[in-house]
Amino acid sequence: MKSFTKKDMRNKKYTLLQGVFFIPIFNERRCNMKIYSLEASGFVAATGTGLTYLFGAWDTALLVLVAFMVLDYGTGLLRAYVNKEISSEKGFKGLIRKGVILIVLIVAVLLDRLLNTGTWVFRTLVCFFYIANEGISLLENCAGLGLKLPPQLLEALLQLEEGNKKEIRKGDEK
Repeated sequence: MKSFTKKDMRNKKYTLLQGVFFIPIFNERRCNMKIYSLEASGFVAATGTGLTYLFGAWDTALLVLVAFMVLDYGTGLLRAYVNKEISSEKGFKGLIRKGVILIVLIVAVLLDRLLNTGTWVFRTLVCFFYIANEGISLLENCAGLGLKLPPQLLEALLQLEEGNKKEIRKGDEK
């Protein structure tokens, strides 16, 4: 059986078995993988740190806002598909709108950091407002798909958007 050197392996094509059983090259590749893994970990850590600084803590309000934004966009696409109104221009405007919501959220976080009160006053306000806004839009998309919706759900979202806290009526009571 022929013995292969690193030079042989780099200059010639080799079979899978030859490549697998050639230990020095395998170890060299493993070292390169560790370096790439370390670089990727650093990139992920830096990105996560930057996003946490810009958007504040990853709490329930932010989670709900992001979920509502994704669900609203998804139901909007479904509504457009079902009603045969798909438009790349409208879809792009929807994405721009979501991006601007995130910019407003960043401004709110920076204002909270400027005030240095230790709480997320403006950020929470912005999150609640846009959660209500996205929720209403999501319900409109669902209604556009022909779904019946409980009126109490829409009423709760309207109250959240207006900042009022009233008792939500039950069932058929008025």
